Amino acid sequence: MKLQPLEFEKPVLELEAKLADLRNSSAASDINLEAEVRRMEQKLEQTRLETYSNLTAWQRVQIARHPARPFALDYMQLSFGNFLELHGDRLFSDDAAMPGGFATIGRHRCVVIGHQKGRDTKENLRRNFGSAHPEGYRKALRLMRLAEKFGLPFVSLIDTPGAYPGVGAEERHISEAIGLNLREMMTLRTPTVAVVIGEGGSGGALGIGVADRVLMLENAYYSVISPEGCAAILWKHRKHAPEAAAALKLTGMDLQELGLVDGVVPEPMGGAHQDQSAAVLNLRNAITRQLDELVKVPTEEMLEARYAKFRKVGEFALV
Repeated sequence: MKLQPLEFEKPVLELEAKLADLRNSSAASDINLEAEVRRMEQKLEQTRLETYSNLTAWQRVQIARHPARPFALDYMQLSFGNFLELHGDRLFSDDAAMPGGFATIGRHRCVVIGHQKGRDTKENLRRNFGSAHPEGYRKALRLMRLAEKFGLPFVSLIDTPGAYPGVGAEERHISEAIGLNLREMMTLRTPTVAVVIGEGGSGGALGIGVADRVLMLENAYYSVISPEGCAAILWKHRKHAPEAAAALKLTGMDLQELGLVDGVVPEPMGGAHQDQSAAVLNLRNAITRQLDELVKVPTEEMLEARYAKFRKVGEFALV
């Protein structure tokens, strides 16, 4: 799909347009403008570095939401192999916002599940904009137990603004479905890896996010509330979202420093949507490395380490 520039990317796009015009002028008029082209290329490269090497938290949130960014199914089909989707929670229905099934990655057979957004209005309505219903989380639990039964690692790809908050979701007990997943993931007797690939919003993200290893893509975010929601509460206006994003410490680098995630997966310059092939390879390598380590750990030791990992969340010392 055509890439739509974000506001802070416009200087880069303007230089790219000028460079293209310069090259076209050189070809059309048969005038040697090679020196000018080189200078423009250097200026463009410098502008890219300055733009993407100093991204604010809010700019990373914008990249995480980019509609051209690879979604869960893209990674399931490209980072993973032999993906076979399974449907339904065997209780109510199949939630299209939470696809999952059997797959392979590296030398590992596994079960993978994730939040799925849409590329256009029609698909977004079908996928509910990546906001899963209770049946989505119950399908995830069904697949977790299937992974445990067959001794397969379980991998989750998180990309949601939050679980669906509508009346139907409340009637079918969304909070119970998420709470049950938190408990069951803590005691799941198989290696688990969770990766935030885009948005990691509140309990909707956490419902498939309790894992032995929690990773984030470089331009993903993971937060108890969206920056806009936080700004509306604290500043009484959404225009303060950039300030809220900075205060929430929601980027991968912030969360790794706080000990809430175990690693940050690098992305191509400008975001995963700029070079999908590189993003796919980076994710595959990161997950494979974690699984290579986890499958060697005895089950009881793995469970104790998982428990200790989450017991440390929120610890602080007075100084």
